[in-house]
Amino acid sequence: MSTVVSEAREVAVTSSYIAGAWVAPEGKTAQPIINPANGETLAMLPYAGAADVDRAAKSAHAAWLEWREVPVVDRVQPLYRFKALLEKNVREVGTILTRENGKTLEDAMTEVKRGVQMVEVACGMPSLMMGDSLNDVAKGIDCRTIRQPIGVCAGITPFNFPAMVPLWMYPFAIAAGNTFLIKPSERVPMTPTRVVELLLEAGLPAGVIQLVHGGREVVEALLTHPLIRAISFVGSSPIAKIVYKEAAAHGKRVQALGGAKNHLVVMPDADLPQTVDAIMGSAFGAAGQRCLAGSVLVPVGEVAEPLLDLLVKKAKSLRVGDGLEPGVAVGPLVGNDQKKRVLGYIDKGIAEGAKAICDGRSIDAGGAGAFLGPTVLDHVQPGATVAREEIFGPVLSVVRAENLDDAINIVNSSDFGNTTTIYTRSGKAAREYQNRIEVGMVGVNMTVAAPMAFFPFAGWKDSFFGDLHAHGKDAVAFYTEQKVLMTRWF
Repeated sequence: MSTVVSEAREVAVTSSYIAGAWVAPEGKTAQPIINPANGETLAMLPYAGAADVDRAAKSAHAAWLEWREVPVVDRVQPLYRFKALLEKNVREVGTILTRENGKTLEDAMTEVKRGVQMVEVACGMPSLMMGDSLNDVAKGIDCRTIRQPIGVCAGITPFNFPAMVPLWMYPFAIAAGNTFLIKPSERVPMTPTRVVELLLEAGLPAGVIQLVHGGREVVEALLTHPLIRAISFVGSSPIAKIVYKEAAAHGKRVQALGGAKNHLVVMPDADLPQTVDAIMGSAFGAAGQRCLAGSVLVPVGEVAEPLLDLLVKKAKSLRVGDGLEPGVAVGPLVGNDQKKRVLGYIDKGIAEGAKAICDGRSIDAGGAGAFLGPTVLDHVQPGATVAREEIFGPVLSVVRAENLDDAINIVNSSDFGNTTTIYTRSGKAAREYQNRIEVGMVGVNMTVAAPMAFFPFAGWKDSFFGDLHAHGKDAVAFYTEQKVLMTRWF
């Protein structure tokens, strides 16, 4: 596709889509996009600036004035075709994703399929937007509610899910009658660009979607632009706080999803083989670069030794390498800067008294890739840095608990509240854990307690800033304004 690749250059040029045209902004900054598995330059990313955001926002607003008048049953038709195109191109999009992000091809394709589910749910907008009504709320007076689109919306998305996270946002917004500006992570621009191409191929009218690549200048312009009514953000908690505060100060509706420190609690009665398989997928899948990745393992009582023996044995057997190679279970981190950051956390954990019973620092996956093997740090204290701060790598910190009460206290002491899972055969223990735990998404014997598209992504505490969460019914409410209509006829 010429919109993604310019044959006039030695490498691809990832373009922005602004005001109905693919453009490569002539900004001062152009960033190389690097394959983290081998250091290859995949593309050059010209950065847009505030002027580009202004042009995109004005184009989106003009398109919204027409798009909001399109009947909802007609608005979802391009999304039906988009869903079919995504399903047809799962492997292609997944391959692009693996090359720029590093995760395995299987994981990347699963991500695309999860995105397809978001589009599928958004196609139900004719039902999801329905209001309520009641006749005779008073003598001769009827009352009803309707939902109307709010206008131009924007999304700022992270590097770890470049296909799925944007699809948490704009399918719901577009189906509800809004127009949308998407600003993907500058680390992984090629995947969301290809997905937007498919959306346009599906017949979405020009102006309804805008794609603006860039860095801080673009983000700041989105947060302050007067025509943008709502901001959706996914990223680290410090940035989420800034986004929430700045966008809200400019009168915008905001949902800002932040970081996490997700605990996996293992009870003595857990099925160990199945539990270990689940922990492996949670902690080391996508090289630990998931906002729902298991980061702290909390074995309860005497289960610790047999659990860790089996876990370390299996973790050491995982193959680390290029995510496009068959048999690879753990791909590289997104870049060598991220690898350096994670290595710093491992060093810090050991300096604070932890023992590396599985040390991924010595992994040799060859080449210039940002590879780091699965790492398990045992005897971590609850107050240690690696037990409290988000690492975002294949590092599992083990904090031992004496009993269920102790485990719950450990989890509830965290500043984050994204997800947690308990592994047990006891319905009583599971029910108590679900009720007492201060976390927004709770799993029982799950690998990753990730909600389906028709449920909200319900982080708590410093994992979320806002009132209405991503996808599910919350997304419909977030991207619409409720209006109450009262009628009396004489």
